[in-house]
Amino acid sequence: MTDWSSLYRDHVGAVSALAPTLTEEQLATTVPATPLWTVREVLAHMAGGAHDAMTGRMDNAPSPQWTARHVGERRDLPVADLVAELRSNEDAVAAALEGEHPFPALVFDIAVHHTDLHEALGLHPMPERLWAPIAQAMTSRAPALAEAVAPYDLFRGVFSRRSRAQMQAWGTGLSPDDLDGVCIFGPREDDQPVPA
Repeated sequence: MTDWSSLYRDHVGAVSALAPTLTEEQLATTVPATPLWTVREVLAHMAGGAHDAMTGRMDNAPSPQWTARHVGERRDLPVADLVAELRSNEDAVAAALEGEHPFPALVFDIAVHHTDLHEALGLHPMPERLWAPIAQAMTSRAPALAEAVAPYDLFRGVFSRRSRAQMQAWGTGLSPDDLDGVCIFGPREDDQPVPA
């Protein structure tokens, strides 16, 4: 069984180490997976989503209106403040993740967006230990893909981080409709960056 609490802490630690190293140009980079947000705004979402979950500000979650509110409240804050807020909620989130969770949304959210940043900025591939447990958890959603597709691609595709064309190029033999049905946030047309 995956220790989701520890995995969440690992992502918080990695994001907290990465964020202060980013240049202003990198922080202003549009993130292809979330094209309405820059890197700074993705960091604002990570901090804001955890804060909202721990303080009960979940009205309309996980809608665009919910995310727009907490991103808007933080988009002009210094990176150090975003990291400090993310860290300040780490213990509470980790405690909430103790025990069995078939769909630990806060872990999935930080892992997916953390990986978005790596892909958007052309950084080294995300360490396997940070995404593999999530890919494994997603095999029940896409059992036909689990044996035919590399686990990293499954992780990204299930969370709508690969375009229809990219998913069809996997050569699974699944119909376009079946592939669309795998995507939690629906299919997308825009190709996404892929680690080298």
